[in-house]
Amino acid sequence: MKSNLYKNILIAVDGSEPNKKAISLGLELAKLSKAKIYAVYVTDTTAFASIPMDAGWEVMYNLIKEEGNKATSYVKDLAKSMELDTESVIIEGNPGIEIIKFSEENEIDVIVIGKTGKSMLDKFLLGSVADKVIRKSKIPVLVIRG
Repeated sequence: MKSNLYKNILIAVDGSEPNKKAISLGLELAKLSKAKIYAVYVTDTTAFASIPMDAGWEVMYNLIKEEGNKATSYVKDLAKSMELDTESVIIEGNPGIEIIKFSEENEIDVIVIGKTGKSMLDKFLLGSVADKVIRKSKIPVLVIRG
């Protein structure tokens, strides 16, 4: 019996070890509802704004893009083993904004995102992608603490 609760689930991936818990739970949710998975990785181009072009910017950028490919492939491989329909998506921009934008443009029913245990100073200085998505999304957000 297919649940109509969720048809499209976005799993925000970042390639980190704590993110694997969010991926696992997002895939289980998709399995229960027979939903399509969108594994979304956002290359944070705002982080490159302060790096001079001659300081290895291109090398750093390519490493991050490679990390995005690995992170989305990880989800795609797991989803395939569970016989789930999956699409890998790599976007450039501000992660919180791009996750919300993609969700709204692709009829996403729920966003699954991991929240790592950053220090209070890190949260103050950098903010949290999960926090930004929670505050600004019109779509339900399932936050998994890593």
